Amino acid sequence: MRVVIAGGHGQIALRLTRLLSADGHQVVGVVRNPDHEADVVAAGGQAAVLDLEQTDVDAVAEVLDGADVAIFAAGAGPGSGNARKDTVDRGAAALFADAAERAGVRRHIQVGSMGADRADSLTDDSTFTVYLKAKWAAEEDLRARDLDWTVLRPGGLTDDPGTGTVYLADKTGNGRITRDDVALVLAGLCDTPASIGRTLELVAGDTPVREALENL
Repeated sequence: MRVVIAGGHGQIALRLTRLLSADGHQVVGVVRNPDHEADVVAAGGQAAVLDLEQTDVDAVAEVLDGADVAIFAAGAGPGSGNARKDTVDRGAAALFADAAERAGVRRHIQVGSMGADRADSLTDDSTFTVYLKAKWAAEEDLRARDLDWTVLRPGGLTDDPGTGTVYLADKTGNGRITRDDVALVLAGLCDTPASIGRTLELVAGDTPVREALENL
């Protein structure tokens, strides 16, 4: 497969690149900062330098041309202001989906956030609320598209070593999950037709990843 990952320098994305490239797949990581190219290459991928807040749909579609899977794993990140929560977590996600449609890439996986489904009930203007609202808007945008989409909402992320066992379901309740295990699940979702058209939650659990995917 040829897999294009938006947010290619993210901690989960680099782990995912290593997994996919080790299995013989071609991985392209979309990065904003040219200084991050070397890290993507070291993980076994190719880097495409594009600022998803500044570029246009044609430029992104060019990168996606010929891909089998598009994965949106970008985010404004800790320390970013409210404006960038919207321009990245919502705006860039929509742009990436627009480009996937234009390039004819049907398989589309988007990394969401646990709790996004309660965003509409939140009335404060905290950065976290703005973030959840942006993630929810990105999910709603993707669900309305004619793509073979999956939304994956991981729980609280940790840098602990992966366990290879998870709890993956439409609803899991709150929990934590290692970035290693999120990457492992994302790699598996690339070729799991039963996940198409579903919004899935992911936390630590006792089920081996392969079995969790088969159970879908």
